[in-house]
Amino acid sequence: MKTFKKLTAVFLLLLVTVSVTAQSKIAHIDSQSLISEMPEVKEAQAQLEKLQKTYATEIDASMKEYQTKLQTYSADAQNQTDVTNQARQKELAGMEQNIQQYQQTASQDIQKKQADLLKPLIEKARAAIQKVARGLGYDYVIDGTQGGSLILSDGKDLIEDVRKELRF
Repeated sequence: MKTFKKLTAVFLLLLVTVSVTAQSKIAHIDSQSLISEMPEVKEAQAQLEKLQKTYATEIDASMKEYQTKLQTYSADAQNQTDVTNQARQKELAGMEQNIQQYQQTASQDIQKKQADLLKPLIEKARAAIQKVARGLGYDYVIDGTQGGSLILSDGKDLIEDVRKELRF
């Protein structure tokens, strides 16, 4: 009977030890904050701003040309025939439509460029997070970014360790 109690006690002790060591280690990180602090982001933002300024300059020039023609045609409308005025209205409508299409195209190009510039940075950050987490023995890393699925943030925040990995 004593042997049975000893075996039961040893079994329970082993069970407790296994369950304690089997618990997963969980950490959290604000990946948006990390990515925004990466030096490469400033370079990407500068490229995007340059592209935006280029499009804005072209759109402004088109708008000025449109406004000039509109004023010229409006001032001269009484001296022209109905056929000429209708042709001018069609021309102005076409210009307005072209400007709107160009604005949409510019917006899409800027969004695509932003995605193209950020994708490698996101992948670099993700790889560094995984490397640091595995090196520190974490099984799960929860992204604590605003709107993320973070429920409890008592775990270790890896941002400082990942900054060291990325050397900034």
